[in-house]
Amino acid sequence: MEEKKEILILAIESSCDETAAAVVKNGREVLSNVISSQIDLHTLYGGVVPEIASRKHVERINYVIQEALGQADVTLKDLDAIGVTYGPGLVGALLVGVAEAKAISYAAGLPLVGVHHIEGHISANYIEHQELEPPFVCLVVSGGHTHLVIVHDYGEYEITGKTRDDAAGEAFDKVARAVGLGYPGGPKIDRISKEGNADAIHFPRAKVEGAPYDFSFSGVKSAVLNHINGCRMKGEEVCQADIAASFQKAVCDVLVSHALAAVKDYGMQKLVLAGGVASNTSLRSMMETACKKERISLYYPSPVLCTDNAAMIGAAAYYEYQRGVRHGLDLNAVPNLKLGERQEKR
Repeated sequence: MEEKKEILILAIESSCDETAAAVVKNGREVLSNVISSQIDLHTLYGGVVPEIASRKHVERINYVIQEALGQADVTLKDLDAIGVTYGPGLVGALLVGVAEAKAISYAAGLPLVGVHHIEGHISANYIEHQELEPPFVCLVVSGGHTHLVIVHDYGEYEITGKTRDDAAGEAFDKVARAVGLGYPGGPKIDRISKEGNADAIHFPRAKVEGAPYDFSFSGVKSAVLNHINGCRMKGEEVCQADIAASFQKAVCDVLVSHALAAVKDYGMQKLVLAGGVASNTSLRSMMETACKKERISLYYPSPVLCTDNAAMIGAAAYYEYQRGVRHGLDLNAVPNLKLGERQEKR
């Protein structure tokens, strides 16, 4: 894809509980990436409270945008477009970012490019790996999504597998709460698992009949809860580390096997990880071992680019911008937006 000149995009992300803004050049060079996290606040409630998240976005969004522009040493006049997440996510949270992006677009006379949140996660790899180009298979694993996506080209996606119930990250959070680790579950299970025996307890690995790339994590979550209840009824000690390590291995086994099957069946040579759970050290290690054995090239972003951030939205917005995608001031938040769907005005 040829660039006629340097394209600077101010990107905004507010789909959940991070208020973020970034300035990205040509889709791959991050000039600034500012993230204001609400995690400490939501930890008090054991999870994200949508109304509180929305209010905090309103309080912080102007600050993070000003900080992003300042760190990049640019003004609105230097920009070529505004990119913003418009779905999926929490509707109130999304609306804050979309309203801000539309206001800046109108006031500065800049094109507006709405971005799918999952497309952003996939595009984080373009920042981290300058040599990465489609086509490839991407395993998207986060608190709200577990997808196997065939990335045929920039902006061209085919979902070949998805979860039938809980997302992987959601299962991590629920199991962490059950064993008394609290919120956020993913990082805490990852940390304590290093102290446990991953083979201490055998938890089930679910397969969906007739859909070899689909996932199901409600069964393994229920198995963990049953194990904990059984221990308590018998008066046995509940070993947090062993349960966490065994659960994590069960989930990662399924993620690795399904992803590698898709890579082979679709004749691909590259596998990409994306989303918050892509920062899980066990998943990375198991995937690296499996890919090395099968001679598959593996890519994943640094942890800061795995969790929600605006740099990844800027990368995705650049490729949408290059494809001619533009949105009008009627752009709205779409909390259940499907990957590949577009609300666009060319």
